Amino acid sequence: MEKAALAPPPLKREDPVAPDPRGQRLRLLSYNIQTGTTTHRFRHYVTQSWKHVLPHPERMENLRRIAQMVSGYDIVGLQETDAGSLRSGFINQTEYIAHLAGFPFWYHQTNRNLGKLAQHANGFLSRYRPAAIDDHKLPGAIPGRGALMVRYGHQEPLLVVILHLALGRRSRQRQLDYVAEVARDFRHVIVMGDMNCRPESPEIRALLRHADLCEPAADLYTFPSWRPARNIDHILVTPTLEVNEVQVLHHTFSDHLPIAMELTLPEGVLLTSG
Repeated sequence: MEKAALAPPPLKREDPVAPDPRGQRLRLLSYNIQTGTTTHRFRHYVTQSWKHVLPHPERMENLRRIAQMVSGYDIVGLQETDAGSLRSGFINQTEYIAHLAGFPFWYHQTNRNLGKLAQHANGFLSRYRPAAIDDHKLPGAIPGRGALMVRYGHQEPLLVVILHLALGRRSRQRQLDYVAEVARDFRHVIVMGDMNCRPESPEIRALLRHADLCEPAADLYTFPSWRPARNIDHILVTPTLEVNEVQVLHHTFSDHLPIAMELTLPEGVLLTSG
């Protein structure tokens, strides 16, 4: 776990959520940021492919806008960040967003290290102090996928899992079986990220069943961002967590749209900033 060093002044955060007598309220956001690269058409994956290997001014402006957007949330999971390579101007994007948005706690997980060309990573931002962060490499036919498992509290812990799954169904199944094996030891669990599959897929169904998770809404379409038709980004929670609201945000800074949730924690689960 790391605290960010000095950087550009943080953006102003939205007003915090008012106290709830039923329990602490928590605002979550999951976003595949595509390293800050905007895509508006499928052909751009070819015609603008250079943006995935070389730096460009649009990327930094998108990161600033992403930081503005995430500043209103308590826990943020990022996928497809860059941990510091040529294309990102050797900037750790998770750290950069954390600085700008004023998050005191952040962590990045590099899953595919291509040296100076690319540093594929997952990112985690938090306004509350985690008790522990575990960096897990997920199984699969091709290495390079990982999950961050963040635990808050001790007596009544909350587990937050941030992941980015493989494109192949068999690999996704193995990866979600792995996640379920860890998550089933916890009563209060949040799993969020780009899962590259729909909620009715066999692998998601198996995860929900084995880890006692539920999908609060199944019609949240996040991909592609310019014409959303696939619901492949998810926030899954155990029934112990009361979901107040879940929605897709129409911020087109990537080829995915972010998904956001507000929930109420049980009375025994308390997250602290100190």
